[in-house]
Amino acid sequence: MKNQKVKKDPEFLEYVYKLNKGVELQEALKLSLKEIDDIDIAQLNRIGLKTYKKGKWTIHKILQHLIDWERIWCFRAIIFARAEGTIPVAHDQEIMGENSNADELSIEQLMNELRIVRQSTIMMFESFNKKILETNCVFFEYEMPLHSIGLTIRAHQIHHFNIIKERYIPLDK
Repeated sequence: MKNQKVKKDPEFLEYVYKLNKGVELQEALKLSLKEIDDIDIAQLNRIGLKTYKKGKWTIHKILQHLIDWERIWCFRAIIFARAEGTIPVAHDQEIMGENSNADELSIEQLMNELRIVRQSTIMMFESFNKKILETNCVFFEYEMPLHSIGLTIRAHQIHHFNIIKERYIPLDK
């Protein structure tokens, strides 16, 4: 990581703010829980393990990916909130996806786990005071305020729910 310049305003963070449409953190996380509850599980079950293109993840793997990455982002948030000092490393989502057993799990199980993880995330972020939420978080290649981690979790969900809506729902025929 020598000579690697830290990006102060990463492009993805702009995308995070755009997807959240100016909604404050606590409201964004609560809205994300409603978005989980609004998913048509019967429709996802009808789609099953179909993909819109060869080599793409199933809906099961997308949901597992959301669960895994939410846990990773929450771990990162705790590291910064508690001033532990470690700079979290990057993770490879493709390796994680390949090694998940998501396709063996039911949509109901995955949605329930996502809901429970999100409830835990909401409680964690509600426990942080203003000073903690404003903590500057320096990652392997960029930095952002800690509250943006929570917004990233919701934006990640919006992004993948949009992919499901646009590319997978048409498979329900």
